[in-house]
Amino acid sequence: MANCPTSPKTRRNGKTSVTPMRQPSWNPIAYAARRPCLAIRQKVIRAIRATFEAQDFAEVDTPALQISPGNEVHLHAFKTILKDPHGGPDQTFYLHTSPEFAMKKLLVAGEPKLFQIAHTYRNGERSSRHHPEFAMMEWYRAGATTETIKQDCIDIVRACATASGKVLFQANGMSCDPFAPWESLSVPDAFTRYAGIDLLATAPNPQEPDAALLRKAMAHLNLRTAEDDSWDDLFFRVMGELIEPFLGKDRPTFLCDYPISMAALARPLPADPRLAERFELYIAGYEIANAFGELTDPDEQLRRFEADMDLKEKLHGERYPIDMDFIAALRHGMPSASGIAMGIDRLVMLCAGTEKIEDVLWLPVAGG
Repeated sequence: MANCPTSPKTRRNGKTSVTPMRQPSWNPIAYAARRPCLAIRQKVIRAIRATFEAQDFAEVDTPALQISPGNEVHLHAFKTILKDPHGGPDQTFYLHTSPEFAMKKLLVAGEPKLFQIAHTYRNGERSSRHHPEFAMMEWYRAGATTETIKQDCIDIVRACATASGKVLFQANGMSCDPFAPWESLSVPDAFTRYAGIDLLATAPNPQEPDAALLRKAMAHLNLRTAEDDSWDDLFFRVMGELIEPFLGKDRPTFLCDYPISMAALARPLPADPRLAERFELYIAGYEIANAFGELTDPDEQLRRFEADMDLKEKLHGERYPIDMDFIAALRHGMPSASGIAMGIDRLVMLCAGTEKIEDVLWLPVAGG
């Protein structure tokens, strides 16, 4: 497979060196260096569509402009103004951070299996693996559990690896074989295995976990903590420094059964209501996908949204509207379902063998 360099090379004193000046993305030399990755992107997207079409999924296309961009506490959206051409009042809209609300409305409308490849938008996110505008694939199955969604992931990732000529994924200093049996690991077990922490003991009230208890449980670890750290802050510090670097090593990992406080749109796990029916997929240290057994109770969903927006206002000084049309759709009756969001750009990065997201974008957002 061709490599995907991002900087043209020059000769100096008979030696090869990377040109320090960054070329515009449209520069023919820079573009030619990136073009092999883009060819793999095309193969990956074709493989994704073929996998869904073989199972008779409907490919849908929903609006990026929404009343609510999503109600996740730590995501920041792009705001815009919708002007009424007939003289009505201006309305505040947002670019969606996920097409989830719109796709679930189509579940209510009667679509049993649907997928979408959508551009999504998250402000304040830009790094080697993040971009403010990126490609996300979401799919939903009425009447399915997350076990079915796991098999979808296996089928899609293997199809994309085959289409791109990949036998092993390599990133973050590790290799991952997508054709080996995949691992399932619960979040509590991951905290025990990699950090020596009984995570559920730090949440005697599952809806309001105790930061002081988690800080105490972390005392044996060489990690920074502060008195004003929230439970979520501490959770993500342990995850980011001690757990995620080992996930998806040798084989892909489904990280399952999140604390119920960390799954605003997921239903409780029947076997243990302290946990949610949620998993994330990791491949070679990259988080690739996030899945839920979907919450369908409108009152509980509204309660969670309001609690999350209260926390968002406390932490970030802003809150987003709640899409009451989505709540109305839930009241009408959303079928039991499971769904997932998967980052296409990161999957393409793995298939192309690059660790820079801009290598797999036709053109990046300006200003990076």
